[in-house]
Amino acid sequence: MSRAFNFSAGPAVMPEAVLQQAATDMLDWQGSGMSVMEMSHRGKEFISIYEQAETDLRELLAVPANFKILFMQGGGLAENAIVPLNLSQGGAMDFVLTGSWSQKSHKEAGKYGAARVAASAQADGFTSLPSPASWQIGADSRYVHICGNETIHGVEFHELPDLKALGCNAPLVVDFSSHVASRRVDWSRVGLAFGGAQKNLGPAGLTLVIVREDLIGHALPHCPSAFDYKLVADNQSMYNTPPTYSIYIAGLVFQWLKKNGGIAAMEQRNIAKAQLLYDFLDSSSLYVNKVAKDCRSRMNVPFFLRDESRNDAFLAGAKAANLLQLKGHKSVGGMRASIYNAMPLEGVQALVTYMREFEKTQA
Repeated sequence: MSRAFNFSAGPAVMPEAVLQQAATDMLDWQGSGMSVMEMSHRGKEFISIYEQAETDLRELLAVPANFKILFMQGGGLAENAIVPLNLSQGGAMDFVLTGSWSQKSHKEAGKYGAARVAASAQADGFTSLPSPASWQIGADSRYVHICGNETIHGVEFHELPDLKALGCNAPLVVDFSSHVASRRVDWSRVGLAFGGAQKNLGPAGLTLVIVREDLIGHALPHCPSAFDYKLVADNQSMYNTPPTYSIYIAGLVFQWLKKNGGIAAMEQRNIAKAQLLYDFLDSSSLYVNKVAKDCRSRMNVPFFLRDESRNDAFLAGAKAANLLQLKGHKSVGGMRASIYNAMPLEGVQALVTYMREFEKTQA
């Protein structure tokens, strides 16, 4: 069977070795006589899967001991409500708007407290990042929210802001849904990080929350019990039935990452893949990427054909070449290549080869 190169923004490409292992385990996990999706979440078999996954993730991301790792549900969109329910205490929160996802976070948080805009890149079409020195953060801020990587607009923080250096004592909340495990995390600058697994870590259904212990235990009275970080942490993510199969697959991805050199090696691979694609785009007369070079995403590369009447022909030719899901998000149009951890260098090479040939035929 020939597998295509899948450039979907999420649910996204998975490591082939993980899919093969999951297929092997489907009917009988390690002699248990059960599929993982049939196991009790409190049984010894699944508990061993969960504990190994948590251990591997803590090691991979170098998560400090004073942070809790929570395996939850609801995706990044739900966390836009769950974070303020747990951290806002009904007070003010500051948001840096760098694209569609941080906009959604800001809008949702407004239901639970005063959601303020500390800075925004909307004026330039979300093609750059506001300098942290320009952020207007209130002294009463409960937390400052950023989206580490904007999947739709293709901008990424290559260095997390140092809020203390800005004179701010509020914790930094990072939505790292679309670049988790693609690069190192400076946990000294983070209070909480969250993300859906379906881009870099596994199938849809699992949401990761990594939260500093001192931020737990302050949920608003009307916070649903299943979303109270303290209850989830006290029950080792088993307060309610977690997304067991998604945790299992994510655990296999964690093992795959470890076998392939961990986060440091993955980061270098991602730099090489992104550089290959951006270098071609910058040299092209047919394609253009509009994002400022200092904040271009390594994970999601939006680009446009200067003559958009050729979009349909481009996508049809890409599909024929086994290059799938390159159409850009409906809100911005154009094209987008998502090149997450599991996308091999060969996939990006095949894309560049196709784009170069298409450009020649359109000359």
